[in-house]
Amino acid sequence: MSYDSSPRYPYRPPHDPSPTYDATYPWQPPLSEPEPPSRRRPSEPALGHHSDLRILRGAYRWQRRTATLTALGYFTLFLILSAFAPSFMTSEIADGLPTGLILALAQVPVTWLAIALYEHTARRNVDPIAARIRKQSEVDAKREAAR
Repeated sequence: MSYDSSPRYPYRPPHDPSPTYDATYPWQPPLSEPEPPSRRRPSEPALGHHSDLRILRGAYRWQRRTATLTALGYFTLFLILSAFAPSFMTSEIADGLPTGLILALAQVPVTWLAIALYEHTARRNVDPIAARIRKQSEVDAKREAAR
């Protein structure tokens, strides 16, 4: 038996009106020709490859690090002082108020500061970039719809 370029397989009787199937997997959908790729080159790069997305990721990363290090840094400082400077933490600042208690209660305002810092950097750095990307994607979508 020789194999040549003539399509002998899959076998389909002449009276069978069903589409051509691969003989190995008859339960699969019929074979079809793939659509040729579009030769048209876009006028602008796709949004996923846009440099603004890299800038946005960097700004968001900086924002997360700033807020996280503010809150976590203060908490870590408090834990280190509690573990390695117990005499400092038990010393009294005012009548009966130890330094450790004042520093522990100061964690609430420091957390608020971290939240405020996060919102400030979002408004100043991240939101304008995101708005610019959003506007550009709307323009791109309208341009694609017009085609």
